[in-house]
Amino acid sequence: MRAAIRLARDKMRQNCGGPFGAVVVKADRIVGRGWNRVTSTNDPTAHAEVVAIRDACRRLKQFSLAGCELYASCEPCPMCLAAAYWARLDRVYYAATRRDATRAGFDDQRFYRELARPRSRRALPLRQLLRDEARAVLAEWQLKPDRIAY
Repeated sequence: MRAAIRLARDKMRQNCGGPFGAVVVKADRIVGRGWNRVTSTNDPTAHAEVVAIRDACRRLKQFSLAGCELYASCEPCPMCLAAAYWARLDRVYYAATRRDATRAGFDDQRFYRELARPRSRRALPLRQLLRDEARAVLAEWQLKPDRIAY
């Protein structure tokens, strides 16, 4: 956890992004490092946890991080939590809470509230188009003999 917090502090001081850091650990060894790069890369998805997951997957040459744990300097936002699930991490540890982040000016609370609302009442309109065409691609995927399941 100290490595994640140190990344957050060091990279924040270097103006690389916000005050967040994360590391992925496998068998007591850091295999991925990430810090918030949202403003330094103009990428709203470049949160510390996502960057650390990408780094670990690249280093390990695999898309599943089963057998690994994530240490984050702050409680993961909904996007980062979803990324942790998709990465198949065994466990997530965090230091500061989402409320601590809100007090520091990072308002993820609106995302938690928004996701709890029914789709029809969310601020971001979500509309379905061309379902049959998309389902045909999914059906083709199911028949693809060399597909890699994940």
